Amino acid sequence: MLTLVVATTVDPASIGPASALLAMPGWQLGPSWQEDAQSYVNEEVRLIKLDNRLVKEDHLDKRWEEATGESVDEVMFLSKQVASSKRRAFTIHPIGMNKIRMYSTPHIGEGEVLVAGEKVGWAAPPNPRIGPWLRLLRTISASHNLSPEFEVTLEATYHGPVINSPTMFAEIGSTEEYWRRQGAAQAIALLVWQGLGLGDGIAVGDCPRNNGRSKILLGIGGGHYVPRHLDVVLKDGVWVGHLLSGYSLPMEDPIPSQPKVPVNANAVGGTWRESKVAFEATKLALPGGEVLAHLDQKSFKSWQRNAITGFLVEQNIKIGKPSDI
Repeated sequence: MLTLVVATTVDPASIGPASALLAMPGWQLGPSWQEDAQSYVNEEVRLIKLDNRLVKEDHLDKRWEEATGESVDEVMFLSKQVASSKRRAFTIHPIGMNKIRMYSTPHIGEGEVLVAGEKVGWAAPPNPRIGPWLRLLRTISASHNLSPEFEVTLEATYHGPVINSPTMFAEIGSTEEYWRRQGAAQAIALLVWQGLGLGDGIAVGDCPRNNGRSKILLGIGGGHYVPRHLDVVLKDGVWVGHLLSGYSLPMEDPIPSQPKVPVNANAVGGTWRESKVAFEATKLALPGGEVLAHLDQKSFKSWQRNAITGFLVEQNIKIGKPSDI
């Protein structure tokens, strides 16, 4: 597998881990494929340093292939994470357009302005390593005495860039002090080094291809840090697809004055049905397993839950409990 690891010099939480990774053995200069970029080669890994914001780097995989002739199998972006809570965290998440205010989702309302990298009704294939690497990052963080100071968590699917390869973001949050923290940079560098099996190691999280015996979590509902889905993903052997938080499922109550009146999915307005692209992208990225929708039941009102459940059944998307996954 050929892997692109992508960093930018304009983000200290990106270039810090990239520099720590390049300090490890085996790297050589790679091809000069773009005027404002450098590349480095180590086995089947290509590390790219850019001078642009990562969310603006649409179709980076295709551009690399056209410039070098190398086919890209997966992409990892190294980035900062910003949170108003200023929480200290390592986060991992898939990408796609899940809109609400500052966030982007597959559901952009009419007349709303898109920000860098956004595209309506789109989700990148989620990198199959998301679940295994979350668990690996927890181990690395603990062994380097970064836990519990740094929380290790998932984030919901959001933002770009637009890309076709299985993709994930690995981030350091969430203030300037921690973006520049050398220990945090080293932890993310080790995640990539160990996770990709560099230095004669064994890669972690290669895509399962076992005729449907693997179960893949498609998270639906909850907050941005998807705590109920996280609880399931922390179990060994769980694979992760897209994670759609509640804000990415805009739903219009068909009978707001009569909250206890049952409604069907067709009566509920809003752009929430467009989230089916997340299921399709998950199937594309993890063809060897069975995708199960895992609902954060308590995050929905009953009419929302009933509508979503009915829609999933209508679309032949199986619903799973934590014990099923």
